Amino acid sequence: MSVCAINGPEVAARADERHMAHAIRIARRALGATAENPAVGCVIVKDDVVIGTGVTAPAGRPHAETEALAMAGEKAQGATAYVTLEPCSHHGRTPPCTEALADAGIKRVVVAMRDADPRVKGQGLEALAARGVEVVHGVLREEARHVLRGFLSRIERGRPHVMLKLAVSADGMIAAAPGRPTAITGKQALARAHLMRAEADAILVGAGTIAADDPALTCRLPGLQERSPLRVVLDSAMRTTADAQVVKTAHEAPTVIFTTPAGRAPALALKERAPA
Repeated sequence: MSVCAINGPEVAARADERHMAHAIRIARRALGATAENPAVGCVIVKDDVVIGTGVTAPAGRPHAETEALAMAGEKAQGATAYVTLEPCSHHGRTPPCTEALADAGIKRVVVAMRDADPRVKGQGLEALAARGVEVVHGVLREEARHVLRGFLSRIERGRPHVMLKLAVSADGMIAAAPGRPTAITGKQALARAHLMRAEADAILVGAGTIAADDPALTCRLPGLQERSPLRVVLDSAMRTTADAQVVKTAHEAPTVIFTTPAGRAPALALKERAPA
């Protein structure tokens, strides 16, 4: 008979990863709904039992930590908070999350990654440590970074994170013969594409796509219909007509059409005809 012994630190590390994975799953639900703010998840645990969860609210306020602390209430005293991004330490529209966590009696904070925002960038961890809170960081860092890739691209590179969606057949084709609509992707791929729309702030296509496919570019997954992104069309010759889906459904999801000076007149005429 063989016996496998697992020591205390290893058990604690596994628990940290399990609860951080929970926080990351929660954070992903807010993708596309927090404007320029990062989608952050927070899970508060006591005696290995989850007592509070929170995610960044629409428009960025309140923060995930505030939501989780409100759910945990007085049970937060002596608990551990798992946060996908370093808690803020600066005063803005809301007080610092570092103060809220320490004031609630949180004894340990586990963070997936440091905040790249220069207003925070390590200062949150230092503020927690100064209040006597045990701090651990780097747990499931890459997984958290993947969820935060849009925010990080804006902070670190000054531009949005861009995803390319392309449907290609096994022989490298993107369509059948002209005039023969053919579905290349199946139900699962279609659902994934709609989830990508819900997680994005904007979806961009050219005028050729509007003319050939007349897509609505909205999210039609059950429960996520209101999470459709801003629809952006690049149309230098202003070929988009009032019959296009992106125009007819402009009252359901916002649409922006970029054109050239030559397309200004038809663009203004189209704007007048679009539903309010």
